[in-house]
Amino acid sequence: MTRFTDKVVLVTGASRGIGLACAQRFADEGALLFTAQRSDSVFETIHTDFSDKNAPENIIDQVVRKAGRLDVLVNNAGVMEEGSVEETTLEAWSQTLQINLTIPFLLTKFAMPHLRATKGSIVNIGSIEGIGSNPRHPAYCASKAGLHGLTRAVAVDHGGEGVRCNAVAPGWIDTELNNDFIDSMPDPDKFRKSIGGIHPVGRTGRVEEVAAMVAFLASDEASFIAGQIYKVDGGRMAKLSLP
Repeated sequence: MTRFTDKVVLVTGASRGIGLACAQRFADEGALLFTAQRSDSVFETIHTDFSDKNAPENIIDQVVRKAGRLDVLVNNAGVMEEGSVEETTLEAWSQTLQINLTIPFLLTKFAMPHLRATKGSIVNIGSIEGIGSNPRHPAYCASKAGLHGLTRAVAVDHGGEGVRCNAVAPGWIDTELNNDFIDSMPDPDKFRKSIGGIHPVGRTGRVEEVAAMVAFLASDEASFIAGQIYKVDGGRMAKLSLP
């Protein structure tokens, strides 16, 4: 498929994991691709520090200056802080909301004039933890729930201008970070089997499966889809715990 030929796509946090898979999918489908993060990616990289509030405007300016337009924005960059409410410092809370929620807000803000011109699309990478919660993730859950809310608000405000905004809420995906966590367990094979078993499909997800949904939502095939949060979680959120 070449759904993104002659389209300019920006993916944040694309050096690994879901972001890298999304970038690869867009590139494979013909997009002129830019990524934004601190480290290099295999694609054209705009090196940035998302703790800098000026970073979003600078990123959008660089993309438009180099490519002349912007068709798709994928807000993927994110962080996760472990700890209960009592254990979470204000600094950690603020940093999590800054990177997971404020940066997507600002990127959307500065991208909007260009997306309006191209009738473009935004896809935010939320989380099932914006819907439910794993233990010890108050800042992460709050930031992802906020991102889901922002997704709906942008869709409502700008749908009439031709700009669509949706979000994908991944469940347990086999990223490097999650695989490292499994490998740190006393019995990684047992843990991997047990974590797969909580999903009705019987396994955890692959980054390419998330990227497929992101690409679909960004494409013209999804032209009547806006303001939606799509779970890519192997049915995990649909399954009740045993009584």
